[in-house]
Amino acid sequence: MDRLQAMQVFTRVVDTNSFTKASETLGLPRASVTTIIQNLEAFLGVRLMHRTTRRLSLTPDGAAYYERCVRILADVEETEASFQTNHRKPHGKLRIDMPGSLGRLLVLPSLSEFHSRYPDIDLQIGLSDRPVDLLQEGVDCVIRVGALQDSSLVARRIGLFEGTTVAAPSYLEKHGEPRSIEDLSQHTAVNYFSSRTGRTLDWTFLIDGDEVDVKMSGIVSVNDADAYLTCGLAGFGLLQVPLFMARQHLLDGTLKEILPDYKPLPMPISVVYPHSRHLSPKVRVFVDWIAEVFERCPLLSGKKNLDAPCSKRTLEDAERAPALDTPVLNEWVA
Repeated sequence: MDRLQAMQVFTRVVDTNSFTKASETLGLPRASVTTIIQNLEAFLGVRLMHRTTRRLSLTPDGAAYYERCVRILADVEETEASFQTNHRKPHGKLRIDMPGSLGRLLVLPSLSEFHSRYPDIDLQIGLSDRPVDLLQEGVDCVIRVGALQDSSLVARRIGLFEGTTVAAPSYLEKHGEPRSIEDLSQHTAVNYFSSRTGRTLDWTFLIDGDEVDVKMSGIVSVNDADAYLTCGLAGFGLLQVPLFMARQHLLDGTLKEILPDYKPLPMPISVVYPHSRHLSPKVRVFVDWIAEVFERCPLLSGKKNLDAPCSKRTLEDAERAPALDTPVLNEWVA
């Protein structure tokens, strides 16, 4: 029995809470995963987990063995990394996930740079706005916007997500422009409802250091970011959107900023990964590279400047996109 492989399989089964998901993320047949766990239990002479048709749970011995396996595997990876630093570049498959808009407008246009530096890393990129469970889905790291709740994850802040409140000129010509937060009660917004909960999301402003939530009325409510922006551009109501995504529309006049003295609550952007990945060379180099990419983007590094795009290619992509696939700000809170 390959004991190192058995440890890797066992920890992946525990992390994903599933034999099937472990087999998928490891690229092994499910039957092989089952056999490896059975052989491991026979070798150790203890039962590591209770298995039913619906759930898995660790025995006391299994919990103790899991903790030791995590430490041993981390030590092995750190040892390998110390030699790879001098003799071989990071390699292997790296699974990452990020909001679709950040991926398309910022990360993907710069991806050739990452590939040139690390040609042996095989990137598997998920572009989605849903919250991803890193452990259960076998994802190495994700980019998240908002406050982080899971203390079992490692997070590195890489940027700042600033929003803006906007409207199409056609809407303002018909309904007038709000001048204060109180005026919003007389206006209509395009509402966004969460695909996870079905709840319509409130707007949030930062006023004199305090968070102020505003519930907006509207005649159109969507759960798709493309539809959200399209409805706003068509004059169906006010919008609260990420500044870096509204940039081109503000420059060409198809959207106008309103309430400039009342800014939406800014939120941190972080790259997040499990503790078990913190010594992985491929994760480490990706985290360092993505931090560089965000630092070069004024609208995402806290250096707000509408006249400075993140890169020429990013600007070209933005100009070609009539609508942007991102929900309103609060939907991105992890």
